[in-house]
Amino acid sequence: MSTHAEDDVVAPASIQPSSMAAQAAPNADRAVAGKTRELDTPRLRKDFADQGAFLYLEDFLAPEVTAQLAHSARSLLDEVNRNYLPGHKQGGSVSRHTIDTLAPFIAELYRSKELIGWLEQLSGDKLQVSPADDPHAYALYYYTRPGDHIGWHYDTSYYDGRRYTLLLGVIDDSSCRLEYELHTRNPDVPDQPGSVQYPPGSLVFFDGDKLRHRITPAGANEMRVSLTFEYVTDPNMRPWRRFISNMKDAIAYFGFRQVFRQMTSRGKTAGKGRA
Repeated sequence: MSTHAEDDVVAPASIQPSSMAAQAAPNADRAVAGKTRELDTPRLRKDFADQGAFLYLEDFLAPEVTAQLAHSARSLLDEVNRNYLPGHKQGGSVSRHTIDTLAPFIAELYRSKELIGWLEQLSGDKLQVSPADDPHAYALYYYTRPGDHIGWHYDTSYYDGRRYTLLLGVIDDSSCRLEYELHTRNPDVPDQPGSVQYPPGSLVFFDGDKLRHRITPAGANEMRVSLTFEYVTDPNMRPWRRFISNMKDAIAYFGFRQVFRQMTSRGKTAGKGRA
């Protein structure tokens, strides 16, 4: 079951949308470069490999970037598509298609050459942005009602190559935690459980097919918003996998209107070009 908008959500006073206009958005490349220069990337790459393609950093985003993301998240509350899958998922989300129109700084950060280059150093893979019709390429996830959560899962790649997930903390006035299990795909290494409550500005980076994880339920009068970026090593997807991926996104996340409107728009554009 899916419903649109957060019309009955009352955010805590500390995170109510500001009535003031947002400051000019920071330069994404410059902000990322300023932070990554401070990091010991060779050590972090080793940590990433030792943990089975997983890394958590509590302090990653520059303060001005975190502030801009939080402003964007608040401004998009009316665009949230809510979903409920019994026994697995309850919450809201905003896809990249809405973000492109209403919060373009997020798209700029997603495409930051500095960010992608640094993630390539960690993963050892050549990373590409997801195709333009993938609503999961970058998306905001909202936990704003008691019980909002997502159950144990992998970020399964339907692409021909690997798909890496980057989670960024945006707003966290909640008791929600990211719980995870490392090495579940490696029979030679014991599973290793872990749990973090990643705050605004923090980062989680992992291979989606390797990390089993969940978000624990939100309590009353709590709010949590996270931002997800997806990068791929091969942007090709077989037609039957594309159908499965689209249906999953429409039912469990963004709604049919968000997922399929890009396909409809492309069809109309192609039709206009025909004699």
